[in-house]
Formats: sequence, C-alpha cells, structure tokens
Amino acid sequence: QVRLAESGGGLVQPGGSLRLSCAASGSGFNINAMGWYRQAPGKQRELVAVITRGDVLTYADSVKGRFTISTDNAKNTVYLQMNSLKSEDTAFYYCNADATSTSWSRHLEAWGPGTLVTVSS
Repeated sequence: QVRLAESGGGLVQPGGSLRLSCAASGSGFNINAMGWYRQAPGKQRELVAVITRGDVLTYADSVKGRFTISTDNAKNTVYLQMNSLKSEDTAFYYCNADATSTSWSRHLEAWGPGTLVTVSS
C-alpha cells in the first residue's frame, strides 16, 4: 500500500514562492511516476506537473516556466517549486503516485489528503 503525505502549503503574496513536498511511504511497491494536481473551488481537479521514474516531465501550460517538479528517488519524495505565484494558482494541491506492487505486479495509485495554497495580498 502506498501512503502519501504532503507539506508546504500556505499563504503567499502574488509573485511569491512556495515549495511543496510529498513523501511516499509503505512497502512492497515501486514508484512509476509522481505528480501534483490541484483543485480550485468550483473547478475540476487538473494536472499541474508529473515526473516519471525516467525523468520525463509534463507540465500544465498555465505553470510552465514558473513551476518545477523534481524527485528524490531514494526517498520516494516529490517536490513542486512554485515561483511567480498568481492568484489563479490558489487551490488545494494533491500529490499523486502511480506504482506497481512487487508481488503480482498490480497497478497501484494513491492520493495525498491535499494541502492548501492561497495566493493573496
């Protein structure tokens, strides 16, 4: 079973920066990809950024050039560095992990509880 725990959300002024972290814990799995999604009030959850074990990166157009996703594979941890934050970045940010179990090669997917990012002056 994969368990995820996010940290790093909070209140920041427009133009500011925040760094989110998400650590995967548990045993019996190998991570294939980790990523960040967000959901603003009244909107659907959307992809922000994903990184695969092979370091293939995917970003939403709205965050390209401002956000950077990275991982520490040894720690099964993914980071999201968010710079030049805008009010429209305000949302709950959710960590996601795509994994394969070491027994029976079952596909596993996990979501973190979410962390709130508020961009406001």
